[in-house]
Amino acid sequence: MDDLFDAIVVGAGPAGISAAKAMAEAGLSVVVLERGQFPGAKNVWGGILYREPTEAMAPGFENEAPLERPIIEQRYLLLTEEAMMGATYRTQRFATPPYNAYSVLRSPFDQWFAGKAEEAGAEVYPEFTVVDLLWEDGAVVGVTTGDAEGELRCRCVVIADGANSLLAQKIGLHREWAPIEQALVAKEVIALPPDVIEARFALPSGMGTALEIFGESTAGLLGYGFIYTNRESLSIGTGALLADLIETGLNVNDILDRLKAHPAIAPLIAGGETLEYSGHLIPEGGYNRLPQVYTDGAVVVGDAAQLVNPVNREGGNLAMLSGKLAAQAIVEAKARDDFSAMSLSRYRELLDESVIMQDLHKIRNVTDFAHARPHLLRDYPNLLSAMAEEYLRVDGVPKKAKQQKMLAMAKALPKRRLLDDLIGAARSLA
Repeated sequence: MDDLFDAIVVGAGPAGISAAKAMAEAGLSVVVLERGQFPGAKNVWGGILYREPTEAMAPGFENEAPLERPIIEQRYLLLTEEAMMGATYRTQRFATPPYNAYSVLRSPFDQWFAGKAEEAGAEVYPEFTVVDLLWEDGAVVGVTTGDAEGELRCRCVVIADGANSLLAQKIGLHREWAPIEQALVAKEVIALPPDVIEARFALPSGMGTALEIFGESTAGLLGYGFIYTNRESLSIGTGALLADLIETGLNVNDILDRLKAHPAIAPLIAGGETLEYSGHLIPEGGYNRLPQVYTDGAVVVGDAAQLVNPVNREGGNLAMLSGKLAAQAIVEAKARDDFSAMSLSRYRELLDESVIMQDLHKIRNVTDFAHARPHLLRDYPNLLSAMAEEYLRVDGVPKKAKQQKMLAMAKALPKRRLLDDLIGAARSLA
């Protein structure tokens, strides 16, 4: 290895690799350090990759990357203990190239993406655990594994070590996240033959769907479950705010088992073999709790910087964009030969100008709104299910009488609470 790199990237996820690739393409000397046996070995995500933002990071990726299925539709399901309600959007525009999104499996994709960074000139080293940063005259100047020979020096460190970023905490860029600022997700990959997947989800050959599942999928806690169709498997998972899991004593693994056993979900996964299980923390702090993302000699990207949009299921694409913007700021800093905090504050300026901050600002109050109203994913699903059952049951009761009964069900809700929910929802998205 060189004695002094322009940049060291800690973490070989989408954010770190995007930063490394962009810096290497600009001629900087870059090394990526990944604690796993290979890039993607320890990384977890739900499994949806959006085409357009990925094309901006890796042109031509559709012809090379290990993709699973084009996602041609989006389904939203609302579960009670016994019932399922839902809405589906499917369009031929998503079913013909250029596709909108793909399902992917993280491990093969991350390995491929890391290879693209290497092709650009970055060096990627797995099984290299960074335990701390090196300081000199108040600035970050490198990283260390804790061993006598495990020190590497650089002009700038890109911290991309994930949701629970210990390095960012150690250098004071953010505190330890509170339980309300993190969600815990459990996920399984379940093997099924392609023809079975297509039959069960009514899909054309080779095409895929994405399901987001609310209500009973999280035992009524704030969060949601998901199912994504891969070529020969399903990615299924569920997650909730860590604060709610702690308060209720519920275990996310048990919640996932409940989801898998639900009468509307069990037939979709019947006969499948579990190939993989994983658990992962997801940052949920949002715009109002964003950490400092730069200091003298270092920047923070991706999940480590809380750059996740849980409302719109966007994490990977925001991570990649944040890595690219960090790389731009570092390239400009090298041109000035100035890696001070003031110089690297350019990264935050680029974030503020990007879709990342625009979207995070838009949803900045949604989590607090929903968390303050635990009845949203319990009372309303049960009410809607009861009303639907009453209307659809043919039992000799006149429809007028049924409608009156349904209206009585709705009127049974506390009026003040209903009004507060409607006003709060409108304000949270203003």
